[in-house]
Amino acid sequence: MNTETINLDKDISTVCVTAKSFPDGVIAAYDELTKVVPDAKSRKIFGLSRPEKGMITYKAAAEEKNPQEAKDLHLEEIIIKKGKYISSIIKDYMKNITAFGKTFQELLTTPNLDPEGYCVEWYFNENDVRCMVRVLQ
Repeated sequence: MNTETINLDKDISTVCVTAKSFPDGVIAAYDELTKVVPDAKSRKIFGLSRPEKGMITYKAAAEEKNPQEAKDLHLEEIIIKKGKYISSIIKDYMKNITAFGKTFQELLTTPNLDPEGYCVEWYFNENDVRCMVRVLQ
């Protein structure tokens, strides 16, 4: 797996739909996100996950258009913090769904991870995704 360090220059505010279960509820969460968020497909799209209360919590997320949007749409707002991230790209992710687990398992072995951070999936085009975890400076 090829990894690279990237730097997010600013926080990214997102509006989120939480999956009812993981991994089974992930597709339904994205379906709900695209129903509730206007023009969701033309925005930056993310997947956010982390362990909470002994289970993986997964959130389908779209970049927020304005600071009031989450409240207006009755959705949760999550901020992807600016800073340094260790990352790896999965090409043609729909043909290789099992790569997500393997990729994040490897990224999570990186020293000095942000304990409050999320495993971030950044769907930067239709076929590929950048998997990222935040590293403390």
